[in-house]
Amino acid sequence: MAERPEDLNLPNAVITRIIKEALPEGVNISKEARSAISRAASVFVLYATSCANNFAMKGKRKTLNAGDVLSAMEEMEFQRFVAPLKESLEVYRREQKGKKEARKDKDKKADSEEQDKSREEDNDEDDERMEEEEQNDEEEVDN
Repeated sequence: MAERPEDLNLPNAVITRIIKEALPEGVNISKEARSAISRAASVFVLYATSCANNFAMKGKRKTLNAGDVLSAMEEMEFQRFVAPLKESLEVYRREQKGKKEARKDKDKKADSEEQDKSREEDNDEDDERMEEEEQNDEEEVDN
């Protein structure tokens, strides 16, 4: 755990970017307000994590999963965020699946190319052996 409360704050750059994206163009925010939002966001993350951990513990698990977080959101009375979070989770899972399949395809292609190269090398070695045998046969005929 963190030794000081400040260690629990989210990075200022992240908070500033989120705030700028949420506010209309031309609206400014004071340093004090930015600090308050940062602390509130940190408290929210800690509370959501604690609630999600309770669901994991009820399930006799040590690892929090997405279902735990969604259940925590409902328990904290943030039901209106559950549907958008589920949609985001599905998008994330599809992206991860696509990346995994792309890696698999890449690995298969690399393996296939490696096998082709190995076959070519084997064929080259076979050709060299045959040439040597032919030369040996010709030398025996000459003798």
